[in-house]
Amino acid sequence: MKNTHKKGFVFDSYKAPDQSPFEKLFEIFKELITHTSGDFDEAISWLRELDKEYELTTPDYTIDDFIEDLKNKGYIREEFDPDGEGTEGDGSGQGKFSITAKTEQMIRKHALDQIFGKLKRSGRGNHRTAFTGRGDEHTGDFREYRFGDPLERISMTESMRNAQINHGLDNFMLNEDDLVVEETHLKAQMSTVLMIDISHSMILYGEDRITPAKKVAMALAELITTRYPKDTLEILVFGNDAWPISIKELPYLKVGPYHTNTVAGLQLAMDMLRRKRNTNKQIFMITDGKPSCLREPNGEYYMNSMGLDPYIVDKCYQMARQARKLHIPITTFMIARDPYLMQFIRHFTEANRGKAFFTGLEGLGEMIFEDYENNRKRRIRG
Repeated sequence: MKNTHKKGFVFDSYKAPDQSPFEKLFEIFKELITHTSGDFDEAISWLRELDKEYELTTPDYTIDDFIEDLKNKGYIREEFDPDGEGTEGDGSGQGKFSITAKTEQMIRKHALDQIFGKLKRSGRGNHRTAFTGRGDEHTGDFREYRFGDPLERISMTESMRNAQINHGLDNFMLNEDDLVVEETHLKAQMSTVLMIDISHSMILYGEDRITPAKKVAMALAELITTRYPKDTLEILVFGNDAWPISIKELPYLKVGPYHTNTVAGLQLAMDMLRRKRNTNKQIFMITDGKPSCLREPNGEYYMNSMGLDPYIVDKCYQMARQARKLHIPITTFMIARDPYLMQFIRHFTEANRGKAFFTGLEGLGEMIFEDYENNRKRRIRG
C-alpha cells in the first residue's frame, strides 16, 4: 500500500491463500490505522473504499463482521457519549469505537517487523562493547587468573586441564597458577532521546513525512523495550515549542501548524539525558526543515521562515557545542536535499562532533537502527 498526494492510497493486489478473512483485512487495517494517526473511523472508511475497489470481503464476511471481530478480540472498544440518547448496553447509545492498548502495542510491533524484520534478534537483550573485562556475557576466550577476579568466572574445566598438564595425574594438585578465567564482555546501557519534527513542513507538497518518522519511533520503541530492556528511550516532538510524549501516544502523533524550534527540542533532550545514570547517551533528531523559531526569555517567539536566520542558526550551534561538552552526540536524520540546509546540518554536526544522514523516506528506519547498533558499542566511561 502506498500513500499518494492525489487519491490517498494505491492498493497493491496481494494474494495470501493461507490467511483467514479476518487476517487478510487485519494486515490492511494495521497500515491504515497508522496512516490515520489512530483514528478508527477514518481507517474503516478507507477500508470500505478499498473494499469497493478491490472486493476484499464476501457476503459471508463483511466489514461489519470484521469490526465485530476486532471488538471481540480486544483491539477496539466502544465508548458511549454521555450526552447521547442511549446508554451503554441497551443498543441505543451513541457509540464510538477507539483502539485499545493492545492495538497500540500491535502497531509498534508491526512497525518493528516492517523496518527491522530481516534482522536476527539476540536472546540476551543487552549491549556489548568492544572491550573485555568484568561482565556477564561470555566471549569464549580465556586468560590467567588475576587477584580480584570473581570466583564464578573461573573455568573449572580449563583450570583442571592446566593442573593435569603442570603437575601430572600422579601428583595432582590445583594452585593459583593453574586457574583460568573466561573473558566476558561489558554490557553497555544506552539512553536515547528521539526528537521528531512535527512542524507543518512534514506534510507539505503532498508528501507524508510524519508517518515514516512515526513508524521509525514506534519500531525503535518496540525494539528497545523487547530486545534491550535495560536501555531507555524517551521521545519528544518539536514545533514552536518542544514537549515529551509517551510511547503510548506515538500512534496518534500528528503534524501541527508549527514553525521549527530546534533549539527548544535540543534543550529538552539534554534535560532528559542529564537525569539518566547511563554513561552512554545520545540524541537522534528526525527533521525535514530549517530551524525557524526561537522562544525568547520573555516568553515571546522570534520567527523567521525566510532562509536561514543567523540569529536562530547561531543558537542551534551553541546547543550543539553544549551537547558535545556533556558527551552527548547528536545524530541528525535530515529528510531534505536543499544544499543550503545540508550545509547548515554539516556545520551543526561539526560543532557537536556527531553524525548526519541526508536521506529520503525510504531506508530511514534501517539507517536509524544501524546507527543505534553502532553507538551501542562505545566504551562505558567512568
